[in-house]
Amino acid sequence: MTLAQGKRVVVGLSGGVDSSVAAALLLEQGYEVIGLFMRNWNDADVTLEDECPWIEDSRDALMVAEKLGIPFQVVDLSADYKTRIVDYMFAEYAAGRTPNPDVLCNREIKFDLFLKIAMDLGADFVATGHYCQRDEVDVEGKTIYRLLAGADQGKDQSYFLCQLNQDQLSKALFPIGHLQKKEVRELALQMDLVTAGKKDSQGLCFIGKVSLPDFLQQQLQPKKGDILDVPANLMEEDVYAWDGKYDYDTLQQAAQTFDYTQISDLKKIGEHIGAHYFTVGQRKGLGIGGRVEPMFVLHTDVEQNVIYAGEGKAHPGLHRKVIKIDAQEEHWLREDLKPSYGEVMHVKARIRYRQMLLEAQIVRYEQAAFLIFPDGVSAATPGQFAAWYVDDELIGSGVISA
Repeated sequence: MTLAQGKRVVVGLSGGVDSSVAAALLLEQGYEVIGLFMRNWNDADVTLEDECPWIEDSRDALMVAEKLGIPFQVVDLSADYKTRIVDYMFAEYAAGRTPNPDVLCNREIKFDLFLKIAMDLGADFVATGHYCQRDEVDVEGKTIYRLLAGADQGKDQSYFLCQLNQDQLSKALFPIGHLQKKEVRELALQMDLVTAGKKDSQGLCFIGKVSLPDFLQQQLQPKKGDILDVPANLMEEDVYAWDGKYDYDTLQQAAQTFDYTQISDLKKIGEHIGAHYFTVGQRKGLGIGGRVEPMFVLHTDVEQNVIYAGEGKAHPGLHRKVIKIDAQEEHWLREDLKPSYGEVMHVKARIRYRQMLLEAQIVRYEQAAFLIFPDGVSAATPGQFAAWYVDDELIGSGVISA
């Protein structure tokens, strides 16, 4: 008898090729598989598709379940999704922060509400089509679950799961994490799954491809304001200077947001429809041309409704070396690896999906943790999730506060 036999797995069938192949592989391994489609959004007014994408996706998920001969049902989590994800997004953008709904969706929906539904169905595990891997190690007689990067480095989705905990990981399976994307497509073709040639979904988790300003305008009203040009020569070469010391006061100072109001006589170069619709590092939507290099958002002041912009990726206002994570927002998947206060731990880190891992150090204090990027990191903004790794294992994460 294999480890899979007698074990029940509920798979989150999304209607895409990845979850379809995940379910098929689990079935081949001997698991009892149940397919569930999560209906988390039902408002087509803000999507760019001709019809609400969940209808087509749920239909494809049903066809895959019928092909595999597994039970299937749709669960409606839209009310909780609105409360936990969408309302959170509105609040964060209104405050001038940049949320990541996909990270929250995994923490709050897939591996909380969905997980509880699966457990109520008698499941031993839940499975998704994420490109990441899980294994377990023994640490002083205790089983510790590790979240590892997917084998396909171009598709690695471990970042999206950076807020999971040990209990959630203990019940999670990622059947395609050891495969390359092209291998998943080939398997889907061999299995004659209807999703084999389906394009990957884009846009917000469970909502689809949207115009973000249109989406946000449901609750955040447009408000015209100025775009001010910040010439690079008016700023210090390194506005977020760090002198190499690791004490709290030094790191706190290096992580402070630069005060753009101290630069006088900045030229107005355009208007925007609301500072809360923009984020640091954004280049699209500014509507400013005639420059040698593209213009980027350096800072958004939602109280005064002003956007500060600078020319070129090398603009000093885009780059910083130290970011801050408040203690209450600090999260460790591996509590056993958490360094003591004041101890410098060498890691690799990223602050957004698909960003290459950067050499970094993390230092914890009672009030906050600091991620230090010796070579700098671009376009860090409050509200984003930073995730840090040791080798290919994601061990912790946190929300950037400054």
